[in-house]
Amino acid sequence: MMHLDEITAAVSLGQAGDRETARRQLSGLWDAVDDPQTRCAIAHYLADVQDETSDELEWDLRALEVVEDTAWLPSLHLNLADDYRRLAQPLQADEHLQLARKHLHLLPTDGYGELIRSAVDHVAEALAAGNTDRLPSNPSS
Repeated sequence: MMHLDEITAAVSLGQAGDRETARRQLSGLWDAVDDPQTRCAIAHYLADVQDETSDELEWDLRALEVVEDTAWLPSLHLNLADDYRRLAQPLQADEHLQLARKHLHLLPTDGYGELIRSAVDHVAEALAAGNTDRLPSNPSS
């Protein structure tokens, strides 16, 4: 994947708390890259450094629009379910939870796969409880 080092550096900045610089760098990469796989990754990570849920939803939707590698689908649908849950749109949240569950078989049986499977359960529990708060497990936290 071209630009992998730049994406990784920007994601690291966001995880370290410099969300503004991460957004600026990832947005620049989004504008510079044509490859759908790379654009999907950039949009997926750009969603994680947004301050507003509506902006996070916008980037998660962009990632879904350009996705080509189906391995991204469980995580993308999980993020969309959580976005819609936090925006108090339970029908859309449930729809994306079902799609995330449908694609869980694409995940490896490693720590990442277990993380996504567990997060699906957490989002489903929060949705059932009517909770619209950001969950501690959310990558945007």
